[in-house]
Amino acid sequence: MLSRLIQFSLSQRLLIGLLTLLLIGLGGRAVTQIAIDAFPDISPTQVKIIIKSPGMTPEEVESLITQPIEVELLGISRQSMLRSISKYALSAITLDFEEGTDIYWARQQVAERINNLWDQLPVGISGGLAPMSTPLGDMFMFTVDNDKLSLSERRYLLDWTIRPALRTVDGVADVNALGGFVKTYEVAPRRGDMATLKVSTQQLIDALERNNRNDGAGRLDQGEEAILVRVASALGSLEDIADLRVSNAEGETFALRQLADIRLGALERYGSVTVDGQGEAVQGLVIGLRGANARHVVQGVKDKLAELQPALPEGTELKVFYDRSQLIELAVGTVGESLLEAVLLVLVVLGLFLGNVRAALTVASILPLSALFTFFMMDQLGMSANLMSLGGLVIAIGMLVDSAIVVVENIVSLMARHQSADNTAGRRLPRLHVLFRAVKDVAVPVTSGVIIIIIVFLPLMTLEGLEGKLFVPVALTIVFALLGALLMSLTIVPVIASLLLKSGHDEEPWLSRKLISIYQPLLNKALKAPMVVVAFAAGLLVLMAVLFPFVGKTFLPTMDEGDLIVQLESIPSVNLGSSIRMVQNVEKALLDNVGEIARIVSRSGSDEIGMDPMGLNETDVFLQLKPRDQWQVADKAALQEKMRAVLDLFPGLNYGFTQPIDMRVSEMLTGSRGDIAIKVFGPDLSTLNTLAQRISHTVSGIDGAVDTTATLNEGAQYLQVNVDRLRAGELGVNADTLQHRLRAEIEGLPLGNIIEHSARVPLVLRYDKPSGDGVAQLQNSLITLDDGRVIPLSTLASIERIDGPVGVSRESGRRFAVIRSNVDGRDLVGFVEEAKAVIAAQLDLPEGYSLAWGGQFENQQRAAARLGLVVPVALGLIALLLFITFGSLKQTIIILSNIPFALTGGVVALWLTGEFLSVPASVGFIAL
Repeated sequence: MLSRLIQFSLSQRLLIGLLTLLLIGLGGRAVTQIAIDAFPDISPTQVKIIIKSPGMTPEEVESLITQPIEVELLGISRQSMLRSISKYALSAITLDFEEGTDIYWARQQVAERINNLWDQLPVGISGGLAPMSTPLGDMFMFTVDNDKLSLSERRYLLDWTIRPALRTVDGVADVNALGGFVKTYEVAPRRGDMATLKVSTQQLIDALERNNRNDGAGRLDQGEEAILVRVASALGSLEDIADLRVSNAEGETFALRQLADIRLGALERYGSVTVDGQGEAVQGLVIGLRGANARHVVQGVKDKLAELQPALPEGTELKVFYDRSQLIELAVGTVGESLLEAVLLVLVVLGLFLGNVRAALTVASILPLSALFTFFMMDQLGMSANLMSLGGLVIAIGMLVDSAIVVVENIVSLMARHQSADNTAGRRLPRLHVLFRAVKDVAVPVTSGVIIIIIVFLPLMTLEGLEGKLFVPVALTIVFALLGALLMSLTIVPVIASLLLKSGHDEEPWLSRKLISIYQPLLNKALKAPMVVVAFAAGLLVLMAVLFPFVGKTFLPTMDEGDLIVQLESIPSVNLGSSIRMVQNVEKALLDNVGEIARIVSRSGSDEIGMDPMGLNETDVFLQLKPRDQWQVADKAALQEKMRAVLDLFPGLNYGFTQPIDMRVSEMLTGSRGDIAIKVFGPDLSTLNTLAQRISHTVSGIDGAVDTTATLNEGAQYLQVNVDRLRAGELGVNADTLQHRLRAEIEGLPLGNIIEHSARVPLVLRYDKPSGDGVAQLQNSLITLDDGRVIPLSTLASIERIDGPVGVSRESGRRFAVIRSNVDGRDLVGFVEEAKAVIAAQLDLPEGYSLAWGGQFENQQRAAARLGLVVPVALGLIALLLFITFGSLKQTIIILSNIPFALTGGVVALWLTGEFLSVPASVGFIAL
């Protein structure tokens, strides 16, 4: 079969040339259109549900919304994980599916279950499926700056001008708006006038809800024309609202302005954005669609913003503080430089060792052609060009030329021998015949060698989970490149050789002769003292065995994404105003004391969509760093230490360092941020909090632990209204009326929307808050009865202040608390093993409670276990192939004996450099 392929190639050189041009065209096209990203898509098939429930406490959200939805979702097949968090006014449920599950099927299944259950959930909630993105979907972040516009105006500009325009960009799933104030039309009843005119809150609500809609009444005929009848009664301005008529129980009607103030206001805020300690800002966050080309998405967003800029108010500037394309360019540029350096090194080595420029160029032709073949295959399989897949191509560069070198060297050698024989015998064999024999002689061993290398990388293709998504592209890229190189070595290279190589003398290059002259005496001495050589080899194996336990293990080395994120967590009961002031003080302190920081943008609390359900006490501080040549410290580790000295000045503030993608990967793996997440499962929230604090204290004392915190899940302050049912019944007040009244006074009661061109501005009923603070403020709340009388809330209810949870986290139907920690200065696996031993010795878990460990170490252990099973199988296949090729067990054993000595060099290198045995390092060992 191989002989026929070689014969066909040499006899149809024109066709091979045309096919080569076709490969160049298809490969070049693939290079221009292949998706480019910093990382492969490592997210599972994931569906997220966001339900907003204004006014509900975390435990109410859990019992009334989260738990019923979880039970309904349990019937969906192929799910691998169900996780949720219930916070104030928000339920976020995440459902992961098995690999290979179609995302559209998964979303359809979840949507059907929610629709079946919706009527059984509380009235007034909203939400559903989150945008079809991934945990790594944050593509582009910017602030809307204009000193002439208020925060409310900037937010209105983002919501109704910038966001709709960006959503038209191909690949954008949604645009999240954060910070500022969401504009509302606000109706603020005056208590005294309400009482005088005997108008109740419910009568006011009815008037607003029933007089704010446009509708059609049908169609009338007039002559030969059909005329549509439209009833235009929707409210459109403050004047329209003020002129609205309200009736009391006695049938009297009044203009709304007689009993309420009509004004512009803002929705209750769940978060904020601050910049550089100077004040609040408005932020836009572009979320990429699942499977979208990140580079194209970001470029499309930039183009759309540039197109939109002339239409924005004068002085408006959109300042970018996170751009995924910069990381993509950095990652791809780094790999591209490595690829270029590898190619140049291979060319230099070829020139030195072949000693024949034409032969070197013939061999080198395999590099661009194999790369184009690889890109074509990647494009056909929908793979992206990223740090991992391109890294596989870099690894393969040195191996790509192996088969071509063997073929070309044999061609040069055989051509020289035949020329010498022709001169002696006086006859000359056809040139193509000589080429055919030369390639045919080495075709089988060359093919066997490539197959052996491919078998070596097959174990990587068996990896699962996150490690599989990261390293299967590496293995596939290497396999594609090797297969392309083998095919071209047997087809294109002989054709190029027939045109480029000339017959001549086959002499060893000077470098080869020099190295042989050094090696030959050493070999002779080794053969004369075999026992010394064996003893030295045994010593190397002993050295490896001694050093290996001192080589730490981890999953992945941390990639430098450029900028940093500082995660802050303060006391759970903090309000938004205090949180903003605290964050601004932190921003100022960092800018004043850390000169490496160029700009700071901080996001506190939850975002508008609910994709990132943080509390008011939680903040992500995005740090834009100056170029490295402007740093006063050596590296990021020293920079973090410098910032720790500043952050330690703020008592009661927990903090940790991460990076944008690293943060999202940790959240995806464990639902928490950090290298390690320890989850304590159990039924009682108070007990979970106590256990979490004890474990956090224990872990923080272990060498290598940094930024160790237990999520602060207690200490939120509740004002609990205990209704006196008998007294309420005597006054004719039911629970629904009371809830509406309190909601209108505290948070505001949404009653529809006012249409402003394409904008939908909420219409909100909100009483002015009474005097007092906390309990006194709520006790002074006035309730208007149906007969017009006004009574204080304290007449029919008692109010007490209690502690409660900040949120309720659940996984697989069980509550849990989480302790997160980063690890610095030691290997991840060794740290976890020590932590497990220390916690087991110091902590006795109550009955019904259990621990679970998550994070990157879990991926490392799973990968190590899989490789430990599959690599021996691959070695067995290699041994079988070697035996078939050589037909000798002795030669097979001799060849395989080289493996442990190669491993010795790798282990010694890791130990000397202080690097850890990570999965990428294991890939290097496999390549040996």
